[in-house]
Amino acid sequence: MQSRSSHEPNVLVAEMKEFAGFKPGEQRYIKRSLDIALSRRDAEEAWGRDANEKAAINAQITLYDMKLEQVGALIPKSFTYGRVGELIEPLVIMSAFDLAQGQLSCFGSYRFLYERLFTAEIRQWLPSAFCCAAAMPHLKPDKRKDLLQSISEAAATAPGWSTREPFFFPEWIDKETV
Repeated sequence: MQSRSSHEPNVLVAEMKEFAGFKPGEQRYIKRSLDIALSRRDAEEAWGRDANEKAAINAQITLYDMKLEQVGALIPKSFTYGRVGELIEPLVIMSAFDLAQGQLSCFGSYRFLYERLFTAEIRQWLPSAFCCAAAMPHLKPDKRKDLLQSISEAAATAPGWSTREPFFFPEWIDKETV
């Protein structure tokens, strides 16, 4: 059995490889979203290339300000029917917004982002929130189809979920500092 410290570099490399496999637009959106969620930098200044993108960033900032803490506080330690609606509603609202931005093209990139927005405890809730948000009518039918087909049967029917926290949090790197 490997110790935790000898396992971490392997996990970090695997997460970096997973991120590298995403499309450039997905990578950019994940980094932008993490900048907003973690207050790492002025997202509008760093990511806004035009007025439309700046407006989308401001809408995302407003939504994340309202929902991140709420969702994080509502993740139940164990399943109870009474708490499901409290968690799913704001989680689906956030998911619907992020999917409507058109940059997350599959369950994998969505899961990657949301594990970092919340913690490993959110994993078991992501397939249902993703499917709900991906099926909403505000998305074009072909986009809904692509998103819903991107979730594997294994992800949708998993008997359990890892509790390992993510290690790799991608971020913007200024060309001047490289």
